[in-house]
Formats: sequence, structure tokens, C-alpha cells
Amino acid sequence: MTELLIKGALAYLLGSVMGSLLIAQLTGGVDIRSLGSGNAGATNALRTQGTKVALGVFAIDLTKGWLATGWLAALALPAIAPAAAELRAWCAPVCGIAVMLGHVYPLWYGFRGGKAVATLIGAVLGISAALLVPMILTWLIVVLLTGFVGLGSMLGAVALAVSIALKGSGAPLLTFGIAAALVILFTHRSNIARMRAGTESRARRLWLFRARGGPA
Repeated sequence: MTELLIKGALAYLLGSVMGSLLIAQLTGGVDIRSLGSGNAGATNALRTQGTKVALGVFAIDLTKGWLATGWLAALALPAIAPAAAELRAWCAPVCGIAVMLGHVYPLWYGFRGGKAVATLIGAVLGISAALLVPMILTWLIVVLLTGFVGLGSMLGAVALAVSIALKGSGAPLLTFGIAAALVILFTHRSNIARMRAGTESRARRLWLFRARGGPA
């Protein structure tokens, strides 16, 4: 249990390293949370600062998710006895959720972070790249049919949980899938409200025509 707690805490701190805010600090740029939708993620970076910054933000946020589940979860901690076999199966799921929570509520940045989509993708990549297939396919289909990036992200996370359940991958991974989907749904609650109000931006306007819509 000690190993799980320590790795979960380290994953949270890793998640608290925000790609958009780190880039702003290194380049002397503006805090992205004061621009556009106020979200410290790649979509808002794309809308307000362009493709290069957005790709950098996405890469950093994805990498920290991958590091949490693909590296930290398996790391042997000095002076810490390894968890029992039945508990070790929970290391990657715990680190995955913790790194997402660090992104949403970053310790280093006043607990105001992003929506954790890129971080979730990285965490899933660190666990099993095959699990990305239903997520990405669902996201693409939803965005192509509706134009709503947020809806695609939410349903992609739900598709992850469903695919894990259908594969019978065990309680630790299923718990991760369900918890991750709930986190993504929670962080996109403003998108849900805007879709219900008819004010949500659509991707074809946002990217193809560069028109200003509602907050992304």
C-alpha cells in the first residue's frame, strides 16, 4: 500500500506540470488561462496561440500521462518494499488517475488546470496502446459527424471504459477506465452546458474557417 500511495502522489505532482503554462514560463508568454475559454489545454492553445504552441502543449501533457503509467508505475522505489502482487496490478491505474487529477488541479498553478484529455491519452498509451483504438475512432467519428471536439473527447473516454469492460481486463483496469471517463465528463461540464444552450463551437468553424466561436 505504501508503494501505491507514494507513486500516486508522485504521479499527481507530475500531472501538475502543465504544458501550456510551462511553455509560457519558458518563452515569456501569457498565462493561457487568461485567454479564450480559460482552459489550460491544447484546444484553447490552438484557438489563442496557434498550431505550434498547441502541438507543444499536447506533447507535454501526453508525455506526462505516459510517464506516469508506463514508467513510474513500474519503477522500483528505493527503500520502499514492493507492494504485494495483487496490489501491484493497481499501480498503473492509480498513477493514471493521479496524473489526470494533477492536470485538472495542478499544485504548482493554483489548482486551475485543464481537462486532461491529452493526459488520458498518454496514460492509456503507457498501459496498452491497443486501448487507444476505440478512443480515437470514437473521437474521430463524433467530431466528423457533429463538429463538437468536447463531445468527441467525452464519448471517446466512455468508449475506453466500455472496451475495457468488454475485454474483461480485471478490476484495476476497469476501475481506471470508469474513473477516467468520469473525470473527463466532469471537466467537460461547461461544454455540456454550451451544447445544451446551442453556443458550443464546432471544429469545422474553429479549424477550417478560423472563425471565432464560443469557448473551446
